[in-house]
Amino acid sequence: MGLAAQAGDEPTRSLEVELKFDVDADTPLPDFSGLPGVAAVDAAEVRELDARYFDSADAALARAGSALRRRTGGHDAGWHLKGPRIGAGRVETGWPLGDDETIPDAVRTETSAITESELLPLARIRNRRIAYLLRDGAGGVVAEFVDDHVDALDERTGDARSWREWEIELGPAAPADHDAFFAAVEAAATAAGARPAASDSKLARALGA
Repeated sequence: MGLAAQAGDEPTRSLEVELKFDVDADTPLPDFSGLPGVAAVDAAEVRELDARYFDSADAALARAGSALRRRTGGHDAGWHLKGPRIGAGRVETGWPLGDDETIPDAVRTETSAITESELLPLARIRNRRIAYLLRDGAGGVVAEFVDDHVDALDERTGDARSWREWEIELGPAAPADHDAFFAAVEAAATAAGARPAASDSKLARALGA
């Protein structure tokens, strides 16, 4: 979710501030009632997401802390370039899907600041996402919590991996004290049986990192 901005034909840009957890297949959802500012939780929304990731043969994007994907499904289907982590967040730049998996010129212009080498298929990640919007008393979105059931393929080696994880990402109505909010989230998630995420991203885990 995050905070997005767009002007004219410019790509969308949003700052993602999120927290991730590893969970077992049978871990129950956490209790959201004690989270600061959360007054209600929307009904679950199921999204079937399918993402293809790309990088150069020498992993130039990864070495720069970036990741490029083309994802279908969900409200933000399209091409996404995630930048390196800055503090608690990452800037994500987005473009429309296009007609096929050919990398659009606008995307290639953006990635050329990192590498001009050919970008090749790196991984495919399919994700059955169950999303919940956490709202404040006025109906504003405090955060989005997602329960992800992931099947991933490393397209370089053919290795397949599956796992379940949780993510919670701040929304426009998030409390000003992000640290206190995330501390409450961590306490609730841990009480339900979650563990701190072993990998920084789905892509890293798909590649065995």
